[in-house]
Formats: sequence, C-alpha cells, structure tokens
Amino acid sequence: MRGQHLELVEGELINKMGKKRPHVEAAARMLRQLMKMFDETLVYPEAPVGVAPEDNPTSEPEPDIVVMRPEFGGYRPEQPKPNEFALVVEVADTTLNFDLTTKAALYARAGIVEYWVLDLNGRRLIVHRDPQAGVYESIVAYGENERVAPLTAAEHTLLVRDVLI
Repeated sequence: MRGQHLELVEGELINKMGKKRPHVEAAARMLRQLMKMFDETLVYPEAPVGVAPEDNPTSEPEPDIVVMRPEFGGYRPEQPKPNEFALVVEVADTTLNFDLTTKAALYARAGIVEYWVLDLNGRRLIVHRDPQAGVYESIVAYGENERVAPLTAAEHTLLVRDVLI
C-alpha cells in the first residue's frame, strides 16, 4: 500500500493512482477553468468529501475536483460537510459507469447540490442537480459544443470542449 493514493467507497479501498494521461490533462483543464469561474482559493483537486450519515464510515470519496461555497472557504482542520460544497467534479475515462451510479448516489444522498461528470470518451459533460431522496432529479448531458454554468456561478459559462482533450 506504500505510495498508493486510496479512496474509500462503500467499504472498498479504490486505488486512485495510475491515471491515464487523458484523465490527468482533462482534470487539469477543468481545474484551470473552475479557478477562473470561482475564487481560486475555493477550488481543490482530489479533496475528500463528507457523505450522508448512513454512508459513514464506509465511504470517503475523493472526487477529482471540489469547489467550496464562498461562505465555507478557507482553511479549517475538520473535513468539510456536504452542504459546504458548491460543485463536485469527476473526470471519467475508465470509470464512467462507477461515477454515474455509485458516486452519483453517494453525492445525492449527501445532498451535494451539483455534481459534474466529464465523460472523456463520450465527449460530454453530464450535470447532476437537485438531489432529492438520494437521487439527482435533474441530469443533463452537454455536448462538446455546448456551454453550461455552475449553479453558484451562473454568470460564468464553460464551453465543454475547453476541458476535453
């Protein structure tokens, strides 16, 4: 286990190391775009996310990128709570099904208001919003030539192709 970066999801330790180059590049592009849209001090790569009480202690996911709500930004010694996140992002090349099912359910049960999955192979951004009773009521896929704005930064839009490789 030495040197591995692990993520706990539903009682299983998942190795997050060994990401392929397209994943790394797309995550970096998404990170840069989100830092332009939000105060850069609110945007973090691979930060652990708190989950719903029923999912503790068996899950502590680490999405590729998280954006904190401004009122909860800044350093604190404790892990942020789900209501403190403005946006959670996963980049999927080999993990699309897992990100759209298992992780989406974890984030919806936690009440995370907005969850994006960047589907590298499908060249689209899948936006999940309005978590209700453990599921996202709104799921919309945006193609590479479409724009989307985060709920908490509606004045900024992201052109999907700008984060694809």
